[in-house]
Amino acid sequence: MENQNGTLVTLSPCVSVVKRVEAFCRIEGDSGHYRFILIFGYIMLWSVNIKYLRMRHATCAILLVVLLINTICGQEGQKPLPIIDMHLHALPSNYMGPAPLAFCLPTKQWPLKEFDKPYKETFVAWEKDPLSIDPDCENPIWSLTSDAEIMIKTFEIMKKRNIIGVTSGPLTKVYQKENPERIIPGLMFDLMHSKISIDSLKALFSKGEFEVFGEITNQYSGIEPDDIRFQEYLKVAAEMNIPVGIHMGPGPPGIAYVNSPNYRGSLHDPLLLEEVLIKFPDLRIYISHAGWPMIDNLLALLWTHPQVYVDIGVIVYALPPKEFHKFLQRIVEAGFGNRVMFGSDQMVWPETLEISVRTIENAPYLTEPEKRNILYNNAARFLNLSKETIEKHHKMK
Repeated sequence: MENQNGTLVTLSPCVSVVKRVEAFCRIEGDSGHYRFILIFGYIMLWSVNIKYLRMRHATCAILLVVLLINTICGQEGQKPLPIIDMHLHALPSNYMGPAPLAFCLPTKQWPLKEFDKPYKETFVAWEKDPLSIDPDCENPIWSLTSDAEIMIKTFEIMKKRNIIGVTSGPLTKVYQKENPERIIPGLMFDLMHSKISIDSLKALFSKGEFEVFGEITNQYSGIEPDDIRFQEYLKVAAEMNIPVGIHMGPGPPGIAYVNSPNYRGSLHDPLLLEEVLIKFPDLRIYISHAGWPMIDNLLALLWTHPQVYVDIGVIVYALPPKEFHKFLQRIVEAGFGNRVMFGSDQMVWPETLEISVRTIENAPYLTEPEKRNILYNNAARFLNLSKETIEKHHKMK
């Protein structure tokens, strides 16, 4: 457009600044003062370059940008939209091994076996002294050293990001008691190790002790999802309309040589679910870790069985970024973005919860509606949340 003197005025710099500042509003741990400094600095840098505008036009343009920024940051800071994490854990600090344990992000390479010693020694070194295994791992994330610290930090991020979590693990009831409005209790289960009978399962869910049957970790015990013994549990879940979350995908690299000798990579395969899906057509089930890396088999399963959903727990932050985005993009572009649910699988590293959210928010191939579907809407549909519950989530601070 033109001003009164016929001078060409472009608002494209305004749009650029607003978009950049919108990203700043999402910075982890930012305070109001820090946010203001960032915004003010960008405005000044931008305004200095408007050489072809008269001062009064530059001032008006800057004021316009300030108003837009106030709207954007006000909305982001005051009432963040809710997120459902379908793969949250409540674990003791030593659950993954003696704390503290390191995690290198972004991942560039995985540990390999040195043939002059057991792989387990290399794996432990990777967790305790990651720089000795990965020369690029200069700033690892370290796990916290107490159960309380992990819970407090997890809740801090959940509140900041307005996250509601389907939570499983030994400390689930502790987490639920501490923060009931943000915890949807899930029953962690392994057919080989869990001492839960069919009757006990019915009782636990009839009494409302748990709302989700999962995470089911049979893969670590080498048990296939169509195992005849496990089918009895799935039958109960189908009859009682209980959502089921089953681990089919990556565990820690090389875990069969560390502490899970029955773990098999072949059990990543989502197509192993087919027979139980046909047998129990009303089963509400989602695949934790989305069966990575078996993308073609996953797409075949999603195509054939429209009741199946997936979560992106652990792969969203642990995989090399290009690999994760390539995997997720394949699912979305194949037309199954409406069955992808956000999951973190933060284990004993609460910071990965924030990292995981930002990974979805910043995915360039996802539209804003697609991001909201992954972060909340798909899970709300899968969990069959009531209108009142959804409204409550949107009002939480």
